[in-house]
Amino acid sequence: MKFELLKQSHLKRNIIIGVVAVLIISAIILNFTRAKYRVTESIPLVNGTINYSLADLNIVAITVDGEPSDTIPEGNYELTENSYCTVNGEEDSSISISYDSNTQTLQVIPFTTKGTKCYLEFETSTTKKVDTVLGTIDVNLDTPDFSKTSCTSGCGEATVGIYETTDNLGTSYYYRGDVVNNYVQFAGYYWRITRINGDGSIRIIYDGTSAHANGDSSIDRQIGKSLFNNSNYNYSYGVGYTYQIGYQRPSSQNSGTASTIKGVLDNWYSTNIANKGYDDKVESTPGFCNDRNTASGSNWVASGTTFYYAAYERVVTNRTPTLQCSNNNDLYTSKVGLITADEVMLAGGTTSVSGNNKYYLYTGQFYWTMTPSYFDSVGTADVFGVVSTGQLIGNTDFNFVDWDNGVRPAINIASNVIITGSGTISDPYVVS
Repeated sequence: MKFELLKQSHLKRNIIIGVVAVLIISAIILNFTRAKYRVTESIPLVNGTINYSLADLNIVAITVDGEPSDTIPEGNYELTENSYCTVNGEEDSSISISYDSNTQTLQVIPFTTKGTKCYLEFETSTTKKVDTVLGTIDVNLDTPDFSKTSCTSGCGEATVGIYETTDNLGTSYYYRGDVVNNYVQFAGYYWRITRINGDGSIRIIYDGTSAHANGDSSIDRQIGKSLFNNSNYNYSYGVGYTYQIGYQRPSSQNSGTASTIKGVLDNWYSTNIANKGYDDKVESTPGFCNDRNTASGSNWVASGTTFYYAAYERVVTNRTPTLQCSNNNDLYTSKVGLITADEVMLAGGTTSVSGNNKYYLYTGQFYWTMTPSYFDSVGTADVFGVVSTGQLIGNTDFNFVDWDNGVRPAINIASNVIITGSGTISDPYVVS
């Protein structure tokens, strides 16, 4: 009998254990099944993604440039400050919404509450962010009116900031107007950035032994004065950075006779940059363009006939500056050179109005560019310059190549150097 009772006791125990085991297994299966539908998933938004938990996030409304839409827009759009999220019907200002137009990726941070609803407003962006050796910069997407000068206010047009165009190496980002974030300290001198080149190097122009605010008139912003050329100045080839007598340009950029100003620049660079141990931080590309192509309808002659160079047609007549140099023998891959007339126009100067004393290239002095302008039949070769009012000029007595005008060296800082600072006058970029 005891044996029977014992048997019954074991049977009861086994039944209880079996029931418990079934319950545990069922719970595991249930939780596993529930978990399968509770994991964080990704939903594609054009080419990007947004992380969400199923049924936790609801994008209630999307507008694009004021019009309702049922999808995130493709292209260059930005999320406006009117976008917001609600939790349980109440706007939650602690939730941050951001959007990356490059990848079409939307982020909602923090996202911890079920029932979150978001209202998204997009508008066409006027800028884009670009990663450079200087960090992330904001690049304006419109094209300035180059018939007008540029500054924040009180001049031709308020197109101020960084813009993009194409040079011989790729996409270049140039500074325009009275910008205040392009100061550089290098080799014991102050410089201003004119552009980030297509290869990532940085074109800078000499700006003195101390930092100068925009609008400051000072001879300290140039290394001195020089003739552009004191030999063969009454022949058209006198506009050459190097030249060959009787020819439009030398047979190669490394041949011919050096102009007076090239000698001045080379000597200054050797003494003040190379001999002080900074030469390895300076690139010889993308080079400096001494564009000796002729304008439409003009034929090159050594003397006796008036004709115009291509840059005169480009910046005076058409106002379409470029950073591309079309003839390799005009593109000097040297460590030092001069700014071009096109770069002056991109920066905010122009030939069509009296001047601009606010943009960052204004110094209150006349200084040379390295861009030929025209040749007069009476025997005067002219090169563009920036006059004391800040205006870009190519056809006055001051532009004769045998005149004594200011010299502002331009160099290209290598793309692999270490740069600190924010680029302001009090915290300039420092090349180390």
